[in-house]
Formats: sequence, structure tokens, C-alpha cells
Amino acid sequence: MRILLSNDDGYFAPGIESLARALAEIAEVTVVAPERERSGASNSLTLDRPLSLRRAANGFYFVNGTPSDCVHLAVTGMLDHLPDMVVSGVNNGANMGDDTIYSGTVAAATEGHLLGVPALAVSLSVKQGIHFDTAAQVARQIVESFQQNEMSGASGEPLLLNLNVPDIPYEQLKGLRVTRLGKRHKAESVVRQQTPRNETVYWVGAAGAAQDAGEGTDFHAVANGFASLTPLQIDLTHTAQIAPARRWFESVVPAKK
Repeated sequence: MRILLSNDDGYFAPGIESLARALAEIAEVTVVAPERERSGASNSLTLDRPLSLRRAANGFYFVNGTPSDCVHLAVTGMLDHLPDMVVSGVNNGANMGDDTIYSGTVAAATEGHLLGVPALAVSLSVKQGIHFDTAAQVARQIVESFQQNEMSGASGEPLLLNLNVPDIPYEQLKGLRVTRLGKRHKAESVVRQQTPRNETVYWVGAAGAAQDAGEGTDFHAVANGFASLTPLQIDLTHTAQIAPARRWFESVVPAKK
């Protein structure tokens, strides 16, 4: 099995090192990750300048771009084969609920999915966590299960999975739950500051607390000591709104005969 491994914390992050070690025991692993932290980069691609690909002393490749850039470059230009799976992480901090919209970790996995490759995003539940090996071990077990069962989505498309793991020793993990995304409260307000040059600058506020965190959600599973695994999809179509939107808007621009 051949795995392309990336992240959004940078090629030097402890999470990607833990995940590379765990996956190297069961697969051929190629690491292509950003040269610096790109948290919150979402699915952005760099289109206004060329990208460079370099190799670090530990064998990891790094790119002066976003997580999506890394996977796109690797799959469409660098590798001489299509990987069997794209894995992203282990992220330093949770990617649950609304976080998935902004997450560079999830974006790297999503880029693999868009390119026709099954993908898994892996995150540790807290910032400055220490049990990256727990998340790496769970991710390895999921990859092994995927390898053995050749799983795919309901309509045959490649799977896109989002894994969040509590920051606890593996022996204390209660198990794994397949979940849905929860939802956070509105984010906190931006923080306004004055620079030494008397210029006003703004820091984006912290994410809000969990609002929809009931049983069955990713928030609930992790809070209760379980790893959370959520299948994701890319189709943003609000199917229930198609009929009313036709009634409201199709007459705005008169149909021509």
C-alpha cells in the first residue's frame, strides 16, 4: 500500500512524525507537507506564484504553499503513481463541527478525495497535546481496515473521513464512534490592538464553544473518551432549497423563446 501523507502544521510538526512512523509499519509512505504552519488555510490553492518542492534531512518533502497545494502537486506532478490513500495530520488541535470548513488538515484530505483518492484527516483533540501516538495508532488501525475491506462511499466515490482523537494514552481510549459533525456557537469577536506605529490591527477571535454537541456528534464522542470518525462529502447543494428557489428566482430573468 502506498500512502501520501501531509498536514497543515508543517513538515517539522510532531504530529506528522508520529503518523509517518505508525504508517511506515504497514505501507510505503511519502510525506509532502507545507514548509510552515498553514492552519486555517482551508482548500486554497496557490495560483499567483510558482511552488517549490524541497527535501528535508529526514526524507520529508516540503512545499512553500498550502496543504491543498502539497497534495495537488504530489498527486498530479511529483509521484509516478496514484497513491492508494491520502492521510493528513496528526493535527495539533481538534477539527470538529464547523472547524472542518476552515481546516487545512481536512483540506489536504479533501484534495486527495477530489483527485479520486480515498482520504483520512487526523486530529488530536486539544492544542499543545502530547498523545500524538494515540491518534497515530487509531489512524493506522483505520487504514489497515480500509486496506483489508476495500471500502468506498455509498455511490462508489472514494471515502473522505475525518478522525478526531482525545489527548489521552491509547490504553485509556474507550473505543471509536462513527459520528456526525456537531456545531459551534458563533466565534468570539475579533481582538483589536494598536501597533507601535499607532496603526489599528485585528486578530481573528477564537472559535466558539460547542452548541450542537449531543449524543451522536463528534464533540460528544471525544468529550466522553472516544475517537470520533465522521464521513464527509463535498456536495454543498442544499437539495431541499431547490424547489423554493425555482419558485422565487427563475422568473427574475425572463425565459426567452
